[in-house]
Amino acid sequence: MSENTLIIILGATASGKTKLAVQVAIELNGEIISADSRQVFKKMNIGTGKDLAEYSIGDKSIPHHLIDILEPGQRYNVDAFKNDFYNAYQSVMDRIKQPILCGGTGMYIHSILQNQLYTNVPVDVDLRLLLDNFSKEELIDKLSFYPIENTSHADNSSKKRLIRAIEIAEYLEYNKIEEVERPEIKPLIFGLKNEVEQTRFNIIKRLELRLNNGLIEEVRDLLAAGVSREMLILYGLEYKFIVNYLTGELSYNELKLKLGIAICQFAKRQNTFFRKMEKDGVLINWLDASSPINQLKQQVLEKCSF
Repeated sequence: MSENTLIIILGATASGKTKLAVQVAIELNGEIISADSRQVFKKMNIGTGKDLAEYSIGDKSIPHHLIDILEPGQRYNVDAFKNDFYNAYQSVMDRIKQPILCGGTGMYIHSILQNQLYTNVPVDVDLRLLLDNFSKEELIDKLSFYPIENTSHADNSSKKRLIRAIEIAEYLEYNKIEEVERPEIKPLIFGLKNEVEQTRFNIIKRLELRLNNGLIEEVRDLLAAGVSREMLILYGLEYKFIVNYLTGELSYNELKLKLGIAICQFAKRQNTFFRKMEKDGVLINWLDASSPINQLKQQVLEKCSF
């Protein structure tokens, strides 16, 4: 097993993360822990891009964790992910296997690397609705009235982050957060990145394939099973746009065009978050996602310490 207690393979949507993680897992006697905010849900396979067949190569099947652990209609958040991750991580380590964290949900990955205390502060919907009426400057002013020890975490870069900072500061006025002891992690992080045009090509090609292979039917079945339209919309772009198609708000051609554009924009936001992680001191070894898979695997293996 590598001396790096956790290998991380991240990247924007359609960059080939799972395929590379599986190849590395085969070489390092590893198991994969998913860092995907939607693949935790059962019966949501096509829209979340589980591609479970990728976890098997020939007669070898790579164990995976944090996939299909919740029923559709349930909620999941960063704190729940952290708890589930550490349970899975310890389980893999106990079997003397190499844990490989693989996914594109940057907030989940960053929560492991930073181990922030405040991820378990609950959402205050009423407070958020109230604060949304204020400008960014007004929110900065409001934040200044809280004790400095409750606002040292604050990120003033956007309204959304300021609202969360106030939410946390307000919670800390009346509650104490107990620090949970976590195992030490020595991460080695790889990022897969394509040129913008290649990313767009991969996304549109994959979307076409998924639409032709039952994506719309998957959403229709979830609605028929009692998952609310509102909850499906919360689960992300594919579900939101197809719900709108099924309710007649979009034509099929509009669905394809607008969903393709939205996924490309989402990939851009993912890469922006990864750059923020780097600004926070996270070292990411970037790889050219368009390279042959064997070459990518070799680049990863060469960086691992044995």
